Amino acid sequence: MTRIFRLVGIIGVLLILLLSYLYYIWYSANTLNASEGEQVELYIPSGISIQQFYELIYESDILVNHDDFELFTVFKKVKQVRSGRYILTSPMNCNQVVNTFKAGLQTPVKVVITPSRLPSNLAQKLAANLELDSLSIIEALLSDSIAAHYGFNTADFYAMFLPDTYEVYWNADITSLFDRFKYEYDIYWNSERREKAKKLNLTPKEVSVLASIVYTEQSQFSDERPIIAGLYLNRLEMGMMLQSDPTLIYGLGDFSRKRVLNADKKIDSPYNTYKYAGLPPGPIYSPDKKSIDAVLNADDNNYLYMCAKADFSGYHAFATNLRQHNNNARQYQRALNRAQIYH
Repeated sequence: MTRIFRLVGIIGVLLILLLSYLYYIWYSANTLNASEGEQVELYIPSGISIQQFYELIYESDILVNHDDFELFTVFKKVKQVRSGRYILTSPMNCNQVVNTFKAGLQTPVKVVITPSRLPSNLAQKLAANLELDSLSIIEALLSDSIAAHYGFNTADFYAMFLPDTYEVYWNADITSLFDRFKYEYDIYWNSERREKAKKLNLTPKEVSVLASIVYTEQSQFSDERPIIAGLYLNRLEMGMMLQSDPTLIYGLGDFSRKRVLNADKKIDSPYNTYKYAGLPPGPIYSPDKKSIDAVLNADDNNYLYMCAKADFSGYHAFATNLRQHNNNARQYQRALNRAQIYH
């Protein structure tokens, strides 16, 4: 009987030691393979199984002891972890790390959108830091039903994605991602901006289309954009064709063009503003906020014509009448010929 009590006592001591050890490594000891204050990053894909999660943890080598961590997830009855991008700061114990994954306490990524010429360009910029691939985003941008859900059509949909820097979750799906940009779009288009657009007899979407033309005409010097915006507003008010080279180039689809020829002006495209009056059906670039504000706060001028300056400075020569414009245009054409730029 004494031996039995001794054996039970030894087992009890060993059990206490084991539980103490497990408590220490699970709830006290730093489980991250990193120095104090150091951060480790882990991306967990959507739909990953618990076994695939173990393999990912092992391959990433972010933990001191993978077996102890795996045993703890079994103890905690973890069947699934949430996808996302996680930043873990040392020290963290097993319990803290597991709870972080279980609760989906992920860290957002930064998505930087710069003005984009085509929906495909926008999709590539969005997908650069997201789990979503660019093909899925392009398909969504070109979907009639998705565009209509947000109050757009496929020609003007990508005006909703205002160039800026945003924080979003790496594992965001199409719906949550687009909802976020619509939310930001509505914040930007506050009552003050909508009222300014109304005074110009334009809708916010039409302002974005005009802003895209203004941006494409002057992407280098933002101080000239309000002048260009005033010129195009004058043309719209008078019922004149915009006759914008960038819209024609967009219709041609040849973005290497530096010179538009008379033959190009005959193409049948809704973006040919030499052939069709008014604004084209959608933006020719996703306009930035400065360009939109340039339209909403356009310069009050009498200009109707513009062409690039012959000094290739990037600025434009403006004119109130065709005679003055033709003179400016001849100077620029001679400069192009001297530089041997023929198309």
